[in-house]
Amino acid sequence: MITIVGIGPGNPKFWLQGVYELVEAADLIIGSKRQLEMVPREQQQQTRCLPKKMTELEAILRRNSKKKVVVLASGEPLLYGIGAWASKHFLKEELELFPGISSIHYLFNVQRISFEDCFLTSSHGKLPDFDFILSLAKVAMVTDQKIGPYEIAQACLKRGLRKELIIGENLSYPTERIRRFSAREVPKEEYDMNVVVILDEG
Repeated sequence: MITIVGIGPGNPKFWLQGVYELVEAADLIIGSKRQLEMVPREQQQQTRCLPKKMTELEAILRRNSKKKVVVLASGEPLLYGIGAWASKHFLKEELELFPGISSIHYLFNVQRISFEDCFLTSSHGKLPDFDFILSLAKVAMVTDQKIGPYEIAQACLKRGLRKELIIGENLSYPTERIRRFSAREVPKEEYDMNVVVILDEG
C-alpha cells in the first residue's frame, strides 16, 4: 500500500498525530532531503530520497507495491501537492491519502484571516490569470521563483488596483518571515519558500 502523507508546512510540531504511526509502520519512506531530516532516527534506515523525475518515482512505487510505502508531502497533498499526481497514476485500492496542514492554512491562522470566500491558486509552472484572480477580494497563492510576490504586486499596479499583500516565507521554520505591504510597496528581491495572500485594501 502506498500512503501519501501530508506533513504540514515544515515544523514537525504541525504533523497530525497519525503521521507518526504511519512513519513508524513503514517499510520504505520517500521524501526530499529536508523532509527526511524530520523522520525519527529509528526509521532513517527505511528512508529514500525523492527522485527528480516523477516517472522514476512511479517505477519505485510499483516495484515496492507489496510493501508499506510512505511518501512525504509538504503541506496538504491535494493542495498543489503530489496527491493529485498519485491519484491519477494509482488505483484507489493501491493508494491512501493522509491530509496535512497546508502553508496557506498556517498563514491564515497566524494572521487571523478567515478562510471563508478565499480563492486558492498557485503560480508553479504556469502564468496565472491575473485578470480573474485580481478581480477577487481574497486570494491565496503558492508561488515560485518566476511568478512571486513582486510580480503579483506589479500585476496589481498595472491594473490600477489597490491591493494589500501578505507575504509568508519559510512558514513554521526558525527563519519564518511574514510581512504586509500595499502592492506599491512590495520590494523587488528574492523570496524564500512563500505564500502570498492578496486582499482588497481596506
